[in-house]
Amino acid sequence: MCPPREDDWQNDGLALDVEDESGPVKSRWKLLLTRAPAIVGLVLLIAAVVVIWRELRNLSLRDIARSLSDIPDGALLAGAGATFLSYFILSFYDRLACLHVRADVSFKRSSFAAFCSYVLSHNLGCAAISGAAVRFRLYRSWGVAPADIAQIIAFCSATYLLGTLALVGSILTIEPHAIPVLSHLPAFLLRLAGLGCWGILAAYVVFSRIRRHVKIWRYEIEIPSTGIAIAQIAVSAADMAATALIAYSVLPPLPPEAHFGFGTFLAIYIASYTAGLVASVPGGLGVFDSAMLLALRPYLPVPEIMGAILVFRLFYYIIPLVMAGLMFAGHELFLRGEQALVSAGQAPRRIRPSQVVRESEADFSVTIATSVQAVAGILLVFYALVAELPPLRTSLGAAVSQIADLFLTVSGVALVGLAMGLSQRVALAWKVSLGVLGASVVLLVLRHAPWEAPVALGLVMLLIAPFRNCYYRRAHLLVAPLTPAMLAPMSLWALGLVGVGWVAVQRHLGPIWWRSMIYDAHTAVGRWFLGLSALCGLFALWVGMRRTRIRFEAWNVENESHYRSLSHALQELGPRRPSGLLHDEAGRAAIPFFRTGQFIIGLGDPAGAERNCIAAIWRLRDLARQEGRKLAFVRVGQSLMAVYNDLGLTVCLEGRAGTICCFSEDYRMIRAFLTGEERRARKKRASCRSDVASGTTGS
Repeated sequence: MCPPREDDWQNDGLALDVEDESGPVKSRWKLLLTRAPAIVGLVLLIAAVVVIWRELRNLSLRDIARSLSDIPDGALLAGAGATFLSYFILSFYDRLACLHVRADVSFKRSSFAAFCSYVLSHNLGCAAISGAAVRFRLYRSWGVAPADIAQIIAFCSATYLLGTLALVGSILTIEPHAIPVLSHLPAFLLRLAGLGCWGILAAYVVFSRIRRHVKIWRYEIEIPSTGIAIAQIAVSAADMAATALIAYSVLPPLPPEAHFGFGTFLAIYIASYTAGLVASVPGGLGVFDSAMLLALRPYLPVPEIMGAILVFRLFYYIIPLVMAGLMFAGHELFLRGEQALVSAGQAPRRIRPSQVVRESEADFSVTIATSVQAVAGILLVFYALVAELPPLRTSLGAAVSQIADLFLTVSGVALVGLAMGLSQRVALAWKVSLGVLGASVVLLVLRHAPWEAPVALGLVMLLIAPFRNCYYRRAHLLVAPLTPAMLAPMSLWALGLVGVGWVAVQRHLGPIWWRSMIYDAHTAVGRWFLGLSALCGLFALWVGMRRTRIRFEAWNVENESHYRSLSHALQELGPRRPSGLLHDEAGRAAIPFFRTGQFIIGLGDPAGAERNCIAAIWRLRDLARQEGRKLAFVRVGQSLMAVYNDLGLTVCLEGRAGTICCFSEDYRMIRAFLTGEERRARKKRASCRSDVASGTTGS
């Protein structure tokens, strides 16, 4: 029998992605609209860089450090309290959403989901993507239906918009000239706009009382009840006000004639925060800061504005991010300790329904580790170049401190480069990152740094170390041959370091030559070498630590024989020939799969040792992502069900078809494929019986 053609996939109920060639203009417009947010974000980021450079080019780091030291302790405590209040209010976003969709989720769990999703979206940007992904994973692990999760995500986004309308409407109505950009407009026009904002909110509340459902195009949307609608407005407005209070608390007091109150600052903050959201850059970095600088410049000196922005970012972004990472790391360590006791027979195995931090949330832990390590690397370089060396009496102690200072800059650059490998879940990047972080702790001790610095790096190690299973991919450096593309950045890195040394010797810069090279005017060539060395180092680490491309074997007689020789291999693969065979990294497990224009479908559990089978499943997930396809598994058993759950797949029992693991929204298409497979198998059996009958008759 001839092997099936690729076109056969279009026949048995499984729809493929087919481009509409009749409308190329429509496709171009659709592509442009898809990329429009990224283009707008890029334009805003470039404008922000120009603004920040223009405002800060004459500003010294000492001025900013002085403004930070001048902030009173009471103001810092007030900012910390406002941060706690803001995140506490944020927890009610998800609580109201769960009440709206009538999801059986406790306040403790919804608060946890709100904290994790907002911490991630605040630091990564693209809140509609990053925060939604965390919510989808957490709520689905708690048994919430995918349609209800989509409503929760939309509800939280709408809640933010409602609160923004309430605050903007209040400011325009009460203090129409509080927004500096709109100060030239007539007061009555601004008040009219404010009343219009409140009119929209009033219409929303009234509509929630008279209608519970509204149909927009093909979608039917359930309107919240009147009580929940009012609570949405109040919670969101309180959240925005509390968040603005963080930065307002650390601003220096202004005289009454400045006409600068909390209402004015709140308007500035909302406009700046919204600009950062539109740009979708991580944390609104650059865009939010430049907008705040432009708006506050008429009232305050630039160093004090930058000091307030830095404190705000520390309180609202960095500290919650580290706290979330520590929560994940602590929970992981707890689960590992309990598992060790179970394995040793000292404790019974227990199923905990509250275990919400699992391997399925690996994306979240990896993102936190990547972000924190990159920030730690930048801060290490900044500390080594700016912080004064401690006064030491012995020449040996001075030499050790200076050498440690030099290697701290190298470690900082390495941590930033390795963070790119962590983001791609490369195992070698995980190992080297822990080594560099440990060495940096030793270097900080040798440099006589304040005790907080090595403790902070120890916490970064704690964020990374427990999640070894999240980093399973092989580095490009270990697999690919040494090509010119890999050797070039390494050679340029070495050449840059040699150039730096040559300049140091020629200029007789002394033992702290790297400081003179940075600050002295007669070492401009050395600075070029130093910058080139850092850039080439980053590029070399990115080339060496990036993940390898997933490759699979063609399904032929030899590979089929190898697959059937492995333990737990399927004896009957069905009427259709698999598209390929994928091995794990060690080559000790393999899984056949079907490939379509839209799906990669694993056929059964991988065959081989259990540990290698788990790696094969994750590699198939990587292959699906690499090719831009969706992932599903059919005819799987119970032994690896936890791994499929970790991938976020829904498990469905299908009688004779076995167990299907796929995303819930793809179930109908996978079921249609299985129906086609059953039809094909019946046709094949009928054809075989007909051939046998024909042969018997002929005899």
